[in-house]
Amino acid sequence: QVQLVESGGGLVQAGGSLRLSCAASGRTGAMGWFRQAPGKEREFVAVINWSGGSTYYTDSVKGRFTISRDNVKKMVYLQMNSLKPEDTAVYYCAARASLIASTTPRDYNYWGQGTQVTVSL
Repeated sequence: QVQLVESGGGLVQAGGSLRLSCAASGRTGAMGWFRQAPGKEREFVAVINWSGGSTYYTDSVKGRFTISRDNVKKMVYLQMNSLKPEDTAVYYCAARASLIASTTPRDYNYWGQGTQVTVSL
């Protein structure tokens, strides 16, 4: 059984930065970050394959967010720069058994509890 624990969320002013971390226990394949704002569906933010050689980003975060992983430490990170109020959401770490990344939430078997990111004007 895989368990995921996120950390690093918080309140930041627009233009600021945050770094989210996700600690995994157990064997994981591809991993990703998704977010859900109030009244909206959970959406893909960034995903990374098992080796870290392939990453994908939703258009709205390209050039601002960077996903990375450390398989020795069993950690996945999301560096978020130039944050905007529209980035406000609960951010979830997810993992799947397949080594290949997917941008579809239902393809992920394991989810963390989420961490709140709030960006103020």
